[in-house]
Amino acid sequence: MQVIGVVGFPASGKGEFSRIAKEMKIPVVNMGDVVRKAVTDAGLALNDKNMGEMSRCLRQGMGMDALAKLSVPLIEDELENSKTVLVDGIRGDSEVLTFQQNFKNFNLVAVHCSFDTRLERLKARGRSDDSANSTAEGLKARDDRERGWGLEAAIGMAEYVLSNEGTMEEFETAVKKLLDEIRRKQD
Repeated sequence: MQVIGVVGFPASGKGEFSRIAKEMKIPVVNMGDVVRKAVTDAGLALNDKNMGEMSRCLRQGMGMDALAKLSVPLIEDELENSKTVLVDGIRGDSEVLTFQQNFKNFNLVAVHCSFDTRLERLKARGRSDDSANSTAEGLKARDDRERGWGLEAAIGMAEYVLSNEGTMEEFETAVKKLLDEIRRKQD
């Protein structure tokens, strides 16, 4: 059994990485879905402010690895039917440590691209929790918030780093190659 984590700044390509993994028949657990569910269950609108505040509240109440703790059972469920599961949405080093403690075979991939590229992608993708981040100031604030959760430390723990500055086709080719390489290590 193998768990592959993906980490990176907002709009770096983690969602595309996950989409490609799904196309390769690798189940994906998105940690952001844990937050979205908590926001929805609280009767709040799905927006960046509420997502950030809910993330803060969960971490305050359960520790900096709260989202990882809430995701572990979801990952374990997926591992009942698949040898490999991808977890998307890692935001801090404490989450990485939780996954390393819970899954003997855990690999971490960092996706990297420039601030300007990420800003352009946010403007283009139009997700409900992106509206406040589609300006340079908004994205900088979100980056700073996620740095406070240990994002840079988590990125520094990655065994693999993928650049996502090129075309979608180039990124897709690189992701497939890397996922095949990681899965071969398991066999």
